[in-house]
Amino acid sequence: MKRSVIFILLFIGSLSASAQVKADPCSLEISLLTCAPGTDLYSIFGHTAIRVQDPRRGMDIVYNYGTFDYDDPKFYIHFTKGIMNYSLSVATFSDFMAEYKTDRRSVVEQVLDLSCQEKNNLYESLRQNTLEENRIYQYHFHTDNCTTRAARMIENSAGTTFAYKNILPSPGPSFRDMIHEYLDRQKQNWSEFGIDLLLGSNLDINPSNIEAIHFLPDYLYRGMDNASANNKPLVSENNRLLDFPPLKMSVFGLTPTALFECILMLTIILFMFKSSPAITKTLLVFDIIFFTILGLVGILMAYLWFGRVDDVCRNNINIFWALPTHFIAVFFIRKKAFWLKYYFLITAILAAVLLIGFHWWPQRMNFAVIPILIIIIFRAFSLSKNRNHAEKASI
Repeated sequence: MKRSVIFILLFIGSLSASAQVKADPCSLEISLLTCAPGTDLYSIFGHTAIRVQDPRRGMDIVYNYGTFDYDDPKFYIHFTKGIMNYSLSVATFSDFMAEYKTDRRSVVEQVLDLSCQEKNNLYESLRQNTLEENRIYQYHFHTDNCTTRAARMIENSAGTTFAYKNILPSPGPSFRDMIHEYLDRQKQNWSEFGIDLLLGSNLDINPSNIEAIHFLPDYLYRGMDNASANNKPLVSENNRLLDFPPLKMSVFGLTPTALFECILMLTIILFMFKSSPAITKTLLVFDIIFFTILGLVGILMAYLWFGRVDDVCRNNINIFWALPTHFIAVFFIRKKAFWLKYYFLITAILAAVLLIGFHWWPQRMNFAVIPILIIIIFRAFSLSKNRNHAEKASI
């Protein structure tokens, strides 16, 4: 009799426990994944994703806002215009982690301490974002990227009490400083030169605390570690899922600064022997090639300034030494057009002004620009002076 009673009580207890599991929405666990930088330029700043687990349903998936289509035939055209169609994709946790394991990139996890309702709201919002009509968004480099999207999803679901603590030093870094932090670490001198060349002064604005957190994965990680929701820390647990040493990229030995310094020295040496007809012709060829390249770079800068839908390439002070008009002027270098004297004199003056105020301009220019400015001053002034001599000779 006693055994029968015990059996009945255990049976009723198990039914009750089973009912509670089915009714309990807190079997969801949601966490933020922060992935270490990779070797490709698009991955050098790291990555962010959201992991959703539900052991009751055997679910373990990752929502990734950093998906884009390499195979789009108009990808590079859209890229130069700033029309970047990124999308939210979903993968199993094992598949997501396999990629980072293969690439030997570390992954850390921050488990979010949200209420049952907040977890369900976040999960439902993510599910809604995967619908075909919602999953694609316009990627903007420093204002709306995969980190921004993941951060906003968590913020919008964490309730009105959600708040970040300040994670920035005083004075805070600019967007460009934040980018340089990663490029310098990987010794990506040429990538840094290209970015500094084409991205304008809007990148030199100091972001607010939340703008910095929304910009890069590591900053979001630090922001979440210092965030609170429901009057308690947002992150309840930190887990290192993959642990690899930082990747070291193979670096091209000749830096932009060293290359342009070599070119500067070469032009000075050639100028010292300009009395030789062969050297004079060599300098002429050099001037045509040099100012043609500057003109083409200036045309690209102008296109990115006015052609992109975002503002990341606007207000670019570099265009004042890489004048698009150089591309036209080179066709008249061999001729005796009187206006070239003034054109190259103005070119030399502009370069000199930029060089004198190099450290004080609102836009931080790359140090490799200094030897370029010296070459421009040197050769533009020489061309202006030669044009002057040509006029006197013709008289």
